[in-house]
Amino acid sequence: MNKQILCFGEVLWDAFGDVKKAGGAPMNVARHLVQQGNNVLFASSVGTDASGNELTTFLQENGLFSELIQRDEKLPTCEVTVQLDENNTATYIIPQPVSWDNIGFTEPLEAASKKVGAIVFGSLACREQASFETLLNVLDESDALKIFDVNLRPPHFTMSTIETLAARADVIKMNEEEAELLIHGSSGDLKQKIEEFQSKFHTKIICVTRGEHGAIIWNDYQYYEHPGCKVCVVDTVGAGDSFLATFITGLLNGTPMQALLEKSCAVGAYVTTQRGANPVYNVEEVVAQFS
Repeated sequence: MNKQILCFGEVLWDAFGDVKKAGGAPMNVARHLVQQGNNVLFASSVGTDASGNELTTFLQENGLFSELIQRDEKLPTCEVTVQLDENNTATYIIPQPVSWDNIGFTEPLEAASKKVGAIVFGSLACREQASFETLLNVLDESDALKIFDVNLRPPHFTMSTIETLAARADVIKMNEEEAELLIHGSSGDLKQKIEEFQSKFHTKIICVTRGEHGAIIWNDYQYYEHPGCKVCVVDTVGAGDSFLATFITGLLNGTPMQALLEKSCAVGAYVTTQRGANPVYNVEEVVAQFS
């Protein structure tokens, strides 16, 4: 399998008070994928403003800048206000419209979509029709493994958009709260909800993360579960992104599902013990720490 990975979606500045850090779930997933030794392409858009120039420099320094990063002359670069509650759980105030609301289906993006082995995408960048249609074109042009990181950011989604993306995905990752919202009408437990979701969308792999309680995976009519790792949480920013990157890396490398789940939970847990979304780590050392 071609192991080159295309990550599509938002890149932005997360503002924690006076501190500003580059963020966006697809970009964070891409950075974790690069850290874990993967060949990654990142497609997004930034403004021609000072914030966009700074993001371009940041992406260059982190090996994620290419002709797939578009520059929008009309819409600004996105700057998000991040608020942490007493449990250090993040909420986000996201302006609209911004540059990544207008990602175009360019020739370089079309070419990339046809050559990669996996495509990672989420829901937030699909809130405006322009980027949504571009993503659908990318997915329709590609034979790659399609990985949908649901990553809901209310009120920036509609159920019809989520269902359209889910129907095109081979792998879906969501958290337990998102599962409760998306699999509506079911009164069963989580496994029954997962089975209902799979029967509707025919997804190959469904992963539901459960915070401190680990994660559960449905794959080929089998369940794989992990109870989670006990840690002292600093903040949860980037934990799900690191989990997904670890999961994708193992999936493309043929790692057995239970071992893959254990690695993903360990890396996700470790990231919550660090400030920010992208701490430096060694996967095997992290796994050993929690085993």
